[in-house]
Amino acid sequence: MKLMENIKRMCACLGILSLASISLLVGAADISVFDVVKGNEHASSIYIVSRIPRLIAIILAGAGLSIAGLVMQQIMQNRFASPSTTGTIECALLGYILSLIWLQHATQWEHLGFIFTFAVVGTLIFVRILQRIQFKNTMLVPLVGIMYGNVISALTTFVAYKYDLVQTMSSWTIANFASVLQGNYEILYLAIPACVLAYYYASHFSAASVGESFAKNIGLDYQKIVLIGVILIALATSTVVMIVGVIPFLGLIIPNIVALFMGDNMKKILPWTAYWGIVLVLACDILSRLIIFPHEMPIAMIISVFGGILFIYLILRDKVNG
Repeated sequence: MKLMENIKRMCACLGILSLASISLLVGAADISVFDVVKGNEHASSIYIVSRIPRLIAIILAGAGLSIAGLVMQQIMQNRFASPSTTGTIECALLGYILSLIWLQHATQWEHLGFIFTFAVVGTLIFVRILQRIQFKNTMLVPLVGIMYGNVISALTTFVAYKYDLVQTMSSWTIANFASVLQGNYEILYLAIPACVLAYYYASHFSAASVGESFAKNIGLDYQKIVLIGVILIALATSTVVMIVGVIPFLGLIIPNIVALFMGDNMKKILPWTAYWGIVLVLACDILSRLIIFPHEMPIAMIISVFGGILFIYLILRDKVNG
């Protein structure tokens, strides 16, 4: 059994290293690692300024959003909950647009603080709405979340039109890693402490997923656990929205697919959720660069296709099992 686990981990490492290597090699510029080894300054500059930061950003965004989706599903007690189906991403985008209006000369960190605050408050409002609904079936939570997100999105669009920021807003509603460069993506490193804390509180989130009564019976402060979860979700979501844009479905499909094969033990599946989130984003990013090479397609379009198909499959599967 231990041998099989080691083989599985080794294959996982080889798989992600292979994708990472391909990601570094693919690009409009006709350069290779050998050019860097030979001391070609132009090749070295492209790798240091663009390709390596892009790879790091993909890894952080894939892991951060996937784990945010897993935490969301635990505290919402619903496997169809995710930042993209509960209004968190829409609230983060509203915060981003308002920060551009009210904090025109602010630093990147000040903009992030604004976006983060809106993501936290918006998600907490949705949690309160859910707590007031007496009967919640599997599909009601994402349905209410999508309606709530649409209201926030409509408000964001109105503000964007009023202040002539529609084009800016549109560029952030479709995720693209092409704009990631050295010096403008480092905020994404906040995904690391968010993932570590999610792992630390995994057993608490699992207890909260059973219900408020169960959590209180074993001595946990249910509302505190929900608040911690919302903060971690908002932190991961707001950093990705600010640097990359909106990546749809990622926090929804990855936790579900991993749980389908590995069970519901959050502490056990959390590292694999991060892993498969990275793999999916890496694979889709590579594909987005190759489909119309040397031009690039936004990664959000690729993930939307795969995510939409998997989401429909999960809904039909749930209906059959029901």
